[in-house]
Amino acid sequence: MKANFKITAIAETKDFGKFEISPLETGYGLTLGNALRRVLLTSLPGAAVTSILVNGVTHQFTTLQGMKEDIVELVLNLKQVRFAYSGDKPVAASIAATGPAKVKAGDIKVPATVKVINKDLCLATLADKKSSLNVKLEINSGCGYSPAKDRSASQLGEIVLDAAFTPVIRVNYAVEASRVGRSTDLDKLVLEIYTDGSLKPAQALKDAAGILITYFTQVVHPTFAKEEKRAVTVTDDNEVLKLSVEELDLPTRIANALKKGGYAYVKDFSSASREEIAKVKNLGDKSIDIILKKLKNKGIEIK
Repeated sequence: MKANFKITAIAETKDFGKFEISPLETGYGLTLGNALRRVLLTSLPGAAVTSILVNGVTHQFTTLQGMKEDIVELVLNLKQVRFAYSGDKPVAASIAATGPAKVKAGDIKVPATVKVINKDLCLATLADKKSSLNVKLEINSGCGYSPAKDRSASQLGEIVLDAAFTPVIRVNYAVEASRVGRSTDLDKLVLEIYTDGSLKPAQALKDAAGILITYFTQVVHPTFAKEEKRAVTVTDDNEVLKLSVEELDLPTRIANALKKGGYAYVKDFSSASREEIAKVKNLGDKSIDIILKKLKNKGIEIK
C-alpha cells in the first residue's frame, strides 16, 4: 500500500493550526488522528519553571509584606509562564521588582537561550515603594507533566513546582468522508492543534510524526544498544564464588580434573592465573580455554 495524501493548512497562527490530511484509505483517518493526538499531547519537549526561591520566604503557605497575592498564588501564576527553550540543562532566571507595580512574566530576567512567550501574564501586584519581590527561578526542559513530589528541594526555602512541559495545550481531530474520482469511501482527517506559542502548530505536527516514525522504524528494523558487560567484583560474599565447578556447566572430564587439582569451587580461581590452571593434570589448552570462557561468563577474569 502506497500513501498518497496531502496535508493542507486551513488556518494557522502562532498558537493555532487547522490541518486537513486527505485522501486516506478507509480507517486511516482514525488511526492517524488518534496516534498524532496522543503524541502531540504527551511527547513533545517544552520548558517550565521547576523551582523558586523567594527572598524572605521559607515556605509557600505564607505571605510577603506589600504583595497583594500570597505565595501560593504567585506559584500558580509562575506555573502558567511559557518559555521557548531547547536546551537540556537547567537554567537560572530571576525577578527583581519594587513597588508600586504589577510584576509580569516579561519582568523575568532570562539568559539569551530562553524566551518568555506570554510576557503580559501578571504574576504579582506590589502595593507601595516599601514592597519588593526578589525571586530566583530554575527553568528546566522536559516532556509531559512532572509533579513536584517527584523532585526534592536542594536548600531551605526552595519551593518545588509542578511542571507542565508540553507546548501543546489542546488537540481536536475529526474524520470526515472524502471523495477522489469514483472512490467515495475515503477518509479526510481534520486536525486542530492549539499550542502555547513556543512552538508553531505546523512544526508540532511534523515533530509528532517524526516521533511515530522512530517507533515504527524500530518495529521494522530493530536496533539495540550494546549492553556493557560488567565484571563481577571478587569479594568473599559474592554468590558467584560459591558455585562449584559442576555448576559452571563444564564437561565432566574437565570438572573432575579441576577438583583433583584443587579447584572445586569458583572462589578457588579468584587468585589463579592461566599458567597455574595449566599445571592441573589432564588439562590441555582447549580445556583451559573452555574453563576461562565459562568463568568470564560469570564475571571472573583470569590473568
